[in-house]
Amino acid sequence: MDFGFNLNRTANASAWRVLPNRWDFVAFPLIICLIAMGAIGFHQTMAPISTLNAEAISLDPRMLPEYAMRTTLRMLAAMVASLTFTLVYGTLAAKSRRAGQVLVPILDILQSVPVLGYISFTVTFFLALFPSRVLGAELAAIFAIFTSQAWNMTFSFYQSLRTVPRDLDEVSKGFHLTGWQRFWKLEVPFSMPGLIWNMMMSMSGGWFFVVASEAITVGNKTITLPGIGAYLAQAISDKNLGAVGWVILAMTVVILAYDQFLFRPLVAWADKFRMETTSSGDAPESWLLDLIRRTRLIHRLLVPMGWFLSKAARVPIKLPSFPVIERAAPVAPGKGTRRSRVGDVVWAVFVIVLTVFVVWRVVAYVRTGVTLDDVGHVLVLGLITLLRVVLLIAIASVIWVPLGVLIGLRPALAEKIQPLAQFLAAFPANLLFPVFVIAIVRFNLNPDIWLSPLIVLGTQWYILFNVIAGATAYPNDYKEAAANFRIRGWQWWRQAMLPGIFPYYVTGAITASGGAWNASIVSEFVQWGDTKVEAHGLGAYIAQMTAAGDFPKIIVGIAVMSLFVTLFNRVLWRPLYAYAEAKLRLD
Repeated sequence: MDFGFNLNRTANASAWRVLPNRWDFVAFPLIICLIAMGAIGFHQTMAPISTLNAEAISLDPRMLPEYAMRTTLRMLAAMVASLTFTLVYGTLAAKSRRAGQVLVPILDILQSVPVLGYISFTVTFFLALFPSRVLGAELAAIFAIFTSQAWNMTFSFYQSLRTVPRDLDEVSKGFHLTGWQRFWKLEVPFSMPGLIWNMMMSMSGGWFFVVASEAITVGNKTITLPGIGAYLAQAISDKNLGAVGWVILAMTVVILAYDQFLFRPLVAWADKFRMETTSSGDAPESWLLDLIRRTRLIHRLLVPMGWFLSKAARVPIKLPSFPVIERAAPVAPGKGTRRSRVGDVVWAVFVIVLTVFVVWRVVAYVRTGVTLDDVGHVLVLGLITLLRVVLLIAIASVIWVPLGVLIGLRPALAEKIQPLAQFLAAFPANLLFPVFVIAIVRFNLNPDIWLSPLIVLGTQWYILFNVIAGATAYPNDYKEAAANFRIRGWQWWRQAMLPGIFPYYVTGAITASGGAWNASIVSEFVQWGDTKVEAHGLGAYIAQMTAAGDFPKIIVGIAVMSLFVTLFNRVLWRPLYAYAEAKLRLD
């Protein structure tokens, strides 16, 4: 027997398995471009801050590729920060009863605070952290984009954790999974389809405020970062319609790029986490994901990373125990129950004292520049904006719930609609300012009515994307059962589909209300060159006070907006949310 021949053949086969194939040569340039983008962005971020003043924003279309790259990197950095925040904050709110009593209301307030409100108070902080580098301004912009992304994703993840099917919950207990193992093996996979669709919505929502994050003006301080948002702000200031057209083209290219290179692979990959026992006959696909799977060298390089992550998810780490939110039958009273009640009382007292202290400090500061008449005026403006928000959410729900179900139940259609929906969701209201301002001024229209449609751009997409996520995650078993029992028409909507998507719709509606309030700041006070059009409302008030740098009045406007959003959520959406969690879980 020729053992030498066999050894050589084995060695040659092993060497052959690590040699790149033709798919590797296609994928390598994409990876190199990604690394180059990161390196260039890091170099520009660490540059001296004086370069921002030396390099004015140019409306030359040849500068748009560089601006698009800078904006894309900021949005991706904000997305990574938002995802980290979502996993930590959403888990604490869903797992810990005491933490949830505080974190969920705080999340309501955080999503109600407008992006301009965050910018007003954080830009100075970040600039002070890195006073001589562009990094401080970049962090301020990234944080502003983060505030337009994180809350929607956190609500989605929280909703998924609170609606994990009871049978899967019992199976995880039967296998004696620790909290760490349960989190990575059950809860994160279960939440993945809805979370990815909300990541798409959040990325698109970031575009809505990219102008505010890259062209920051607070009082007499103005910071302009190179990017598509700053380019658009300059085009609006110069009344340059040609430059606005170039912005639309650049946005279209960037949105299609991150659809193909980021979200479509994620949607195709997350399809395996759908809760069902029968597979879908029309699963989403991604050419990039197929390309990576066909590579030889890159695939082998990724195997160790996948092995490490899989092992890390199986490590039997016992997480710290919290007073958990029980979904099982109540236990008999005992020492543990009395101890828990004492802890609840202590925790409630601590939260109340802390809240009173914060409110007292804020009121003491605001009283230096605000009178009671000012507060009453702001409350009236808040009621006007509330009326707009309620009407627009109702209109958006009637339109997008049936369309979202239609899209979500057809993966092939969802795959085609996805880029278009992302583009429309990312379409900043600023791009429509010329049309609305010119039409309102020329035909002497009422701004209170005709500026309201601009708010829809920040409202309807949250509902659409969450309904699509709910319809996409709807189990095939249930669809087949409804077909076998010949459930059709309104009965199908009432007994099958609406209960299945209702938790997702409520999540979308909660974030839609916050998005609409945020959009009111951009939509109730619009400008095209030197021409300004203003509608009565709280959004216009905050925009004007921010431009003037009047911090006491900014705080009053933000406080009133947070009050309205929180009360609206508590009176309407939270009871619906609790009903969906208790009655409409897919068990």
